[in-house]
Amino acid sequence: MLPWIFSRKGASGFSWASTVDHVTAGISASGLTAIVTGASSGIGAETARVLAAHGAHVVMVARNLAAAEDVRQAVLAESPAASLDLMELDLSSLASVRKFAGDFDATGLPLNILV
Repeated sequence: MLPWIFSRKGASGFSWASTVDHVTAGISASGLTAIVTGASSGIGAETARVLAAHGAHVVMVARNLAAAEDVRQAVLAESPAASLDLMELDLSSLASVRKFAGDFDATGLPLNILV
């Protein structure tokens, strides 16, 4: 019974085994700007990778810019045409949030996606 449960797809056509690459296949994010917090590791890094691979301009936001730069270079190695910016933000600091908001606003970029 367990193999049936784990192989069953939901109404979306995806299951627990679906990857982000399966789910986003054929989707274009071209022309969109996304801010991805926590982009230096984990889910944030993977989100930045996928959005960039699908054409979004990704603003990678992290406390540790050195770690985020490593992720940025890895994304560019996979998707050389990716458009990626790095910006510093510590979500535990209201001063950092205010500075980030002002700096992002000064870029003139639209905000289409916030993760």
